[in-house]
Amino acid sequence: MPMNNEIALALENIAVTFSARGAATQAYTAVGDTTLRVAGGEFVSVVGPTGCGKSTLLNIAAGLLEPSAGQVQVLGAPLCGLNPHAGYMFQAEALLPWLSAQANVELGLRYRGVEPVERAQRARDWLHRVGLAAHGDRYPHQLSGGMKKRVALAQMLILDPKILLMDEPFSALDIQTRQLMENELLELWSADRKSVVFITHDLEEAIALSDRVVVLSAGPATHPIGEFTIDLPRPRDVNEIRLTPRFVELHTQIWHAMKDEVLKGYAQSRQA
Repeated sequence: MPMNNEIALALENIAVTFSARGAATQAYTAVGDTTLRVAGGEFVSVVGPTGCGKSTLLNIAAGLLEPSAGQVQVLGAPLCGLNPHAGYMFQAEALLPWLSAQANVELGLRYRGVEPVERAQRARDWLHRVGLAAHGDRYPHQLSGGMKKRVALAQMLILDPKILLMDEPFSALDIQTRQLMENELLELWSADRKSVVFITHDLEEAIALSDRVVVLSAGPATHPIGEFTIDLPRPRDVNEIRLTPRFVELHTQIWHAMKDEVLKGYAQSRQA
């Protein structure tokens, strides 16, 4: 199912300023005059220097943070409070250690009042879809890093959100597991395309996964400095697509656009 013309998520002229905590401290503008629109079924990755405000934008899209200026629209309606159409996958798993994998996947349905028999069946189905059908009774400490990520994916997707907000979800994994998870994400996403905002520091990951890559400036007052359509064919294997001439061309083009901002962000981190 290709992306459609409907705008699933729109951040319009967003600014975020954190107030000062004392007379000697100045207010800090994390995000300045940023507009980001994501179409229905579109996979958009956001890249930029460390600390530039990528996660701040994701928190605004989720309704966890209210912007100081601008407006958020979800499926054409202004967002008030938490975004009911979004699923959020954090960098660290939000799994409850005292619950089994099955119970963790069921948790969202439980809070929605779904009957135990139905939620158990749906959780088993999602564990099967992420390759963990035989591990539903295991607890988080009994799972590998990749298995925990699969549980977290199932935990998010079982609620059938229209928008997926993903904050560097695979950054802690080793490179082989990371690439396996990227391919699994693309396979799950292609079956029923959701709108995705994917935050990453890894430009190769962004290009391999996305329909479009948005580059942010270094902070303060981060803002988009470029966006690039990723015209690589789908379906994709993230290992193979990295070897194609067009991938290398796109990587070179985007890196040239963001290199100075990355160096600026690095210099700022050394001064902090």
